[in-house]
Amino acid sequence: MLTRKAGVQMLPFEFSAWSKLSLARQFALAGGVVMLVSAGLGGYVVSGRIEEVVVRNTANATALYMESFIAPLTQDLAQRTDLSEESRLKIGALLADTELGKRVVSFKIWRPGGLIVDASNPDVVGKRFPPTENLTKAWAGEVRADFNDTGDAEDQAEHALRLPLLEIYSPIREIKSGKVIAVAEFYEVATQLRQDLIRARALGWLTVAGAMLMIAVGLFAVVLRGSRTIDRQLAAMKDLAAGNLALRLRVQGAAARFASVNDQTLRRIGADLHDGPAQLMGFAALRLDALQGQVSGRAAEDLAAVQRAVKDSILEIRSIARGLSLPDIEQKSLEDILRGVAEAHAARTGTAVALHCQVISDLPAAVKICCYRFVQEGLNNAWHHAEGQGQEVRVTLLGDQLDLQVLDRGAGFLQLPVDFLREDAGLGLAGLADRVESLGGHISFANRSDGPGAALRMVLDLKEAI
Repeated sequence: MLTRKAGVQMLPFEFSAWSKLSLARQFALAGGVVMLVSAGLGGYVVSGRIEEVVVRNTANATALYMESFIAPLTQDLAQRTDLSEESRLKIGALLADTELGKRVVSFKIWRPGGLIVDASNPDVVGKRFPPTENLTKAWAGEVRADFNDTGDAEDQAEHALRLPLLEIYSPIREIKSGKVIAVAEFYEVATQLRQDLIRARALGWLTVAGAMLMIAVGLFAVVLRGSRTIDRQLAAMKDLAAGNLALRLRVQGAAARFASVNDQTLRRIGADLHDGPAQLMGFAALRLDALQGQVSGRAAEDLAAVQRAVKDSILEIRSIARGLSLPDIEQKSLEDILRGVAEAHAARTGTAVALHCQVISDLPAAVKICCYRFVQEGLNNAWHHAEGQGQEVRVTLLGDQLDLQVLDRGAGFLQLPVDFLREDAGLGLAGLADRVESLGGHISFANRSDGPGAALRMVLDLKEAI
């Protein structure tokens, strides 16, 4: 489950630790688990198959051998339900004190319905037991065998021997017709078979494990080579990204310094205009006023025209000087700066400006200047294109994102300009956009979604700006 801490999305420790591993180590761990499970399943299946084949082949050989001795002695079961006493004595003598008897420690002769008509253990003769799966298939003509499986009800005596036994069910057929007339069950001592099975299982497990190991080593070599290539590429990409970041920060810093120098230059030009040409023009206006009573006729009319031109020039120079000058950015808060812009705009145009500014402290001068110029230009555009209707400035801070909007309630645009930041688009925002982008932000322009009007928006990442 994902968790959050201090507003940052955190990954579980286990997944984070796993993701820090190289691809080769991830493959080694994940592939190792898969290979071990696969080797276990494969070894289990292979060893089980080997055991099944070995037991079946041994059972078939023993069944064929026993049938050659037992079948002739049990042919009377084709005409009667039990063995004659003579046949039982011959079968008992066959398995007593002979080489065959040393191998076969117990036997049973079965009739249909689970009836035992003869056995080395006389206690079970004449009893009926529920037919097992092996007994049922033996009646169908199939040789069946189990190794060390003496858990059936009729196997109590054999189970008590505590020997490795091969239990074999062999169908006995009538010689003339080939019909199954009985089933002979033999319990052969299988000490050698047990050793053979152990060796066969070990060989099967080793074969599967060796094959899996070779596959794992081959795949790991391929993944290791690919992982090292990817690691080298990632390292190169990180170095390239770090270089690009450093270069971007240098370019961004240079642009910010250039904007600051440009603002200082404009401020100096505004001061020079106010203190130089404006003062000289004011002196000229005073002298012209003094000459007004000394001339008459056509000269008076010319003098009046010159006076009007000089006064208009003074107003124009002072207006330009005010536009180029900046307030005391360093000492004022962002709210005070924007309130000054709004009040100056309202005084100049006679239109109201609503200000909604979240308290934001410790902003660098470059950001304050950028916000000042942005609101100044945005209000000018709102006055020109929306006649100053519903002018509003909104400032919010979401995390490190400074969101500054200048809105109006004009008619908006029927069709938004494709590139509103071009100089020929009539909005005069191209230079301002460069200033904002130099601080890592961007400008957008759109019609308002909450009614008529337009919205000029600036989003600035303070982490990059600072």
